[in-house]
Amino acid sequence: MHLKSFLYSHIPSFLMRPVYYIYEAHLIDEIHKGTIPKHIGIIMDGNRRFAREIGVLTLKGHQQGAYKIEEILDWCSELRIKEITVYAFSTENFNRSKKEVNHLMDLFEKKFYEIAEDERIHRNRIRIRALGNLSLLPEKVRKAIQTAEEATQNYDNQFFNVCIAYGGRLEIIEAFKKVAKKITEGGFRVNDITEKVIKEHLYRAGPDPDLIIRTGGEVRLSNFLLFQAAYSELFFCDIYFPAFRKVDFLRIIREFQKRRRRYGE
Repeated sequence: MHLKSFLYSHIPSFLMRPVYYIYEAHLIDEIHKGTIPKHIGIIMDGNRRFAREIGVLTLKGHQQGAYKIEEILDWCSELRIKEITVYAFSTENFNRSKKEVNHLMDLFEKKFYEIAEDERIHRNRIRIRALGNLSLLPEKVRKAIQTAEEATQNYDNQFFNVCIAYGGRLEIIEAFKKVAKKITEGGFRVNDITEKVIKEHLYRAGPDPDLIIRTGGEVRLSNFLLFQAAYSELFFCDIYFPAFRKVDFLRIIREFQKRRRRYGE
């Protein structure tokens, strides 16, 4: 057995924690020497497989995923990443079992209300937005979203976007419908349609993500930020989302910086 593998398999995890803390501090120092991404997107995949692997109910896997989002917000605040967009629930996810969808809706309702009162959100002045076809959501979830958005609407230190009832193709279609309506009403001409105009009619007209991270082992975008991801750096990792660690996140940021330097951008 390789010495490194032997050490990791035989040393108790509590003894390894100080090593991880030292390594994390080293990575953070290195990251601060480079360009910090302004906007990251995260496809949070693997909650259900994580639950199966550790022998708990699927619902527990989703709950652990929700806790992980809170950690990631802390990590991004520490690195001063301006904007985070997470893929929480796609339009296709409505096809899952009624029990699972109902549980997720209950979880979203709870978490949006918690966000509205979260001291960290207000201390860091993080603005919350839900992106998607929100009309598809139960009224109770829409009310919770409205509460979180209104509680943070005046913040601009950091932006946290939650894609819920979201589909990238649907977002583009909806943007074109808005532009087409303006054309029929005389507000636009066909020749006025540009990339900038389409972007302004998406769910969120902010900067494109510098990088997109997908956990869970799948290597595809799955209808996430299709228009915005044209020039994003893509990172795919095998780790299930609830098991995603800070050190994994920091390694990706550091690798992103190496890619950017190599491309000379």
